[in-house]
Amino acid sequence: MAKHPAAEQDSVSDQDRFTSVEQSLDDRIHRWLRGLPRNRVSSFLTGLLIFGIKQAWACIFGALLLVAILATQLWYPDNAWLARNDLLTLIAIAIQITLLATKLETAKELRVVLIFHVVGTGMELFKTQMGSWTYEQEGFLHIGPVPLFTGFMYGAVGSYMVRVYRLFDLRFNRYPRQWVTAVIASAIYVNFFSHHFVWDARWLLLAVVAVAFGPTVMHYRVRERYFRMPLLVAFGLVALFIWIAENAATFGGAWLYPNQADGWSLVSPQKIVSWFLLMIISVSLVTWLYPPKRLVVHHERGSEVSA
Repeated sequence: MAKHPAAEQDSVSDQDRFTSVEQSLDDRIHRWLRGLPRNRVSSFLTGLLIFGIKQAWACIFGALLLVAILATQLWYPDNAWLARNDLLTLIAIAIQITLLATKLETAKELRVVLIFHVVGTGMELFKTQMGSWTYEQEGFLHIGPVPLFTGFMYGAVGSYMVRVYRLFDLRFNRYPRQWVTAVIASAIYVNFFSHHFVWDARWLLLAVVAVAFGPTVMHYRVRERYFRMPLLVAFGLVALFIWIAENAATFGGAWLYPNQADGWSLVSPQKIVSWFLLMIISVSLVTWLYPPKRLVVHHERGSEVSA
């Protein structure tokens, strides 16, 4: 694939985007790619493969934690001296330390994860008190009815958001002003609490999000080329995959919704809307630490080159 002209001046180098370990892996992959036949089909397939690998790499924290949830549900003995919730907390801590020690995650990314811990744990404490969902009351590593590993689940979302931002060198055109996104994100967060007492404004907030982010186009980099996607579509896809992971986590008994008390059932698809709105909070938090950058569209030989 030819390099997009916009990448000439406006893209960061791989060395700036990758950790040292990631750069070593990337170099090996590129050496392998150079040995492949060069044609349109091969370029498309390798580009698709790299996209999938990068997405999986960005999900590594959440994926490992989900594997731990399912594995302990299937094989951890009920009468073990260490409560399952405490074990999950220790596993989550070990995953986080390993990612930092092996330079698979940066210290700056850890700041985002910690912010998500605080934001998520605050909501968990309130929601469990209101009976929105419940956890097994066991172990010592908890705050009230909320096991400490739950903060890492929100941290995993933050880890994904910041890693995908870096790995795909994300750029945005017509991105709303950051104070606008902060106001919308704050309103969404407040509504997660207030709808238990007053009118639920989620559908109004959804409309506001559509107006604010509707014109925004996200540009993501795969190999030497940028591709484009409406940002609302990206939010929707991430929300859908989180909902799928949520179904796996509740199947693994990490927590239960009221309708699952007598046996597991599919999480309501309406939760996709909640996760979609949570994406706005996530993006707002991430972009305050990583201000959104614009992809400059150049003109070449008198014709516009679009990203």
